[in-house]
Amino acid sequence: MTALKLPTGEFTFSYSKSSGPGGQKVNKTNTKVTLRWNIVASEFLRAGVKERFLKKYRVLEDGNLVIVSQRFRSQERNISDCLEKLSEMIESVRVAPKKRRPTKPTRGSVEKRLKAKKGKSDIKKMRQKFKEH
Repeated sequence: MTALKLPTGEFTFSYSKSSGPGGQKVNKTNTKVTLRWNIVASEFLRAGVKERFLKKYRVLEDGNLVIVSQRFRSQERNISDCLEKLSEMIESVRVAPKKRRPTKPTRGSVEKRLKAKKGKSDIKKMRQKFKEH
C-alpha cells in the first residue's frame, strides 16, 4: 500500500473539547479534531474514485465529508488520526472492483447434479408403499 499525498490545503480543521473522562486537562483544552473536506469540489481524486467514494461513504448535502477524532489526549495525534482515517477511506475505494463475467456450469457439474437428483428421487420412490390398481 502506497502512502497517499493528501491535499491538506483543501482541509478545514476545527477544534473543540473532547467528551468523556480524562481529568482536569480535558476540561480546558481543545483536543477533539473535526476535519472537513469538500470532496465534490476537490480535484485531488479521479472521477471514478470520487464516484465510488460518494457511493460508499456518507457525505453531507453540500459535498463536505466530516471526520472526527477524539481518541487521543493531544490535538496533533487526533489530527493525524483524522488524516489516517481519510487515507484508509480513500484506499478502500481507490481500486475499482473487477467486473463479474457470467459463466456457465460445466457439462460434468450439470451431469453430476442431475445424477444426484435422480438418486434422491429413486430413494424416495423406494420408501413409498407399493400401490395396486
